[in-house]
Amino acid sequence: MVTPLLPKATAVWLIDNTSLSFAQIAEFCGLHSLEVQGIADGEVAVGIVGLDPVANGQLTMEEIDRCQQDPSARLVISDPAGDVPQPRRRGGRYTPVSRRGDRPDAISWLVKFHPELTDAQISKLVGTTKTTINAVRDRTHWNAQNIRPRDPVSLGICTQLELDEAVQKSAHRRKDEDRGKLMEEVAAAVAAEAAAVPLTPYELKKQQVEKEEAYDPRAEAEAVFGKSSARKKEEDKQKSTSAQDLNELFKSSSND
Repeated sequence: MVTPLLPKATAVWLIDNTSLSFAQIAEFCGLHSLEVQGIADGEVAVGIVGLDPVANGQLTMEEIDRCQQDPSARLVISDPAGDVPQPRRRGGRYTPVSRRGDRPDAISWLVKFHPELTDAQISKLVGTTKTTINAVRDRTHWNAQNIRPRDPVSLGICTQLELDEAVQKSAHRRKDEDRGKLMEEVAAAVAAEAAAVPLTPYELKKQQVEKEEAYDPRAEAEAVFGKSSARKKEEDKQKSTSAQDLNELFKSSSND
């Protein structure tokens, strides 16, 4: 659900300037109804200045009047007048100090899962130098033993939009064998993450029961000592019976 900018400030304004119910305001602002009641009682959001959603184009007075007349109605946020383009950054990307230690992990992830990206694109996304990229790629980085590939978007180093744009521009460089290798690596990474998650007692018990049900002592003995003559005769008899049944089936179908 799309919520307005500064939901608590918007809730303060709606409480002070409209007769909307707490439930209507809570659902529109993405808050709990008790939290909205606390705002009205002055126990929550103390000191927050109300933000007019009509002035900033998130609501219209017609929409507010409609919901005030019908308590069961719900506010619908207004559609934006147009897409707001993101400003283009000039110069190098600034990476917060708290995130600079994660840049080698992000470089390793981009080199591993998007080999079609150029060093210039990686440098622009992560905010690093070509020397560092080569060091991570060649495993000559001073902290190479502690580097593990991590998504730069999840690390907060770049946005998903910027990463998708760079990958789309370099899509023509990706080869078919690179796609196959990427799928294998992604599957291996997912399997490794799943294996790293500890199993619950129920899952452990379920695995144990499945192993016990699949255990065949006769097969294990045959693997060690070979099949007995009686076992071989039984299998030959089953094969001959299956062959006879199949021949009879073909004869009956041909007669029909």
